[in-house]
Amino acid sequence: MKQAAENTPVVEMRNIKKSFGAVQALCGVDLVLHHNEVLGLVGDNAAGKSTLMKVLSGAYIPDGGDIFIEGEKAHLSNPLDARRLGIEMVYQDYALANNLDVAANVFMGREVVRIKLGPIGVMDYRHMEQETQSLLSRLKIDIPSVRQKVERLSGGQRQAVAIARATAFDAKVIIMDEPTAALSVSAIDKVLELVRELKAQGSSIIVISHRLEDIYQVSDRMIVLRQGRKVSDTSVEGDIHEFRERVVAYMIGARDDFTEKTVA
Repeated sequence: MKQAAENTPVVEMRNIKKSFGAVQALCGVDLVLHHNEVLGLVGDNAAGKSTLMKVLSGAYIPDGGDIFIEGEKAHLSNPLDARRLGIEMVYQDYALANNLDVAANVFMGREVVRIKLGPIGVMDYRHMEQETQSLLSRLKIDIPSVRQKVERLSGGQRQAVAIARATAFDAKVIIMDEPTAALSVSAIDKVLELVRELKAQGSSIIVISHRLEDIYQVSDRMIVLRQGRKVSDTSVEGDIHEFRERVVAYMIGARDDFTEKTVA
């Protein structure tokens, strides 16, 4: 039974459709994410990447299709439903409160209450700080103090805090939307190392990125979307130059693995 559970995808999306007025953003997209896998999601602007992930994270309700989490059909009507099922999304803008410290951001919306007197609660700051420090240490995130306000952190450190928050409550799936956008080279390297560390600890991760080098470095498999359709679903392999040329060919329509006719 354990082997069967491990072989069941952690996420399976079947024939997902989504329209906004006359614009069909997703035209029957399938996606499978396996346990302990990093899946790169690639495509040009308006290809449907973020829309597909917002469906998985509960932010959008699809017009058609089914979602299965570890083999069980899931009904996601809002982000809280997705979070209850262990799906967390790290947005491009980090969604952090700059005026709060690191620990407060990690536990935002999930604060630990030490004493509750009717409608009034006293938060257990010490417990939250200890848990945050333990989390950062486990993920090998270097931040001087969990009491430091987020507004004083670098872009790379803020991204690390956002990722740490997503993993703090036993997430099964972590979705990262452009995690290295607008970061320095050194900060990009640290974020990619954090992705590798999460995988080493058993996480399943979906990375949306325009930076093909990032997808090449950390992903096991890659899905390419074009105009709301899946045009490729392959392992990440070969050298970086061949990989980049292959992805670009899918993105511009020169290749399509899911049609009978392939443009030469």
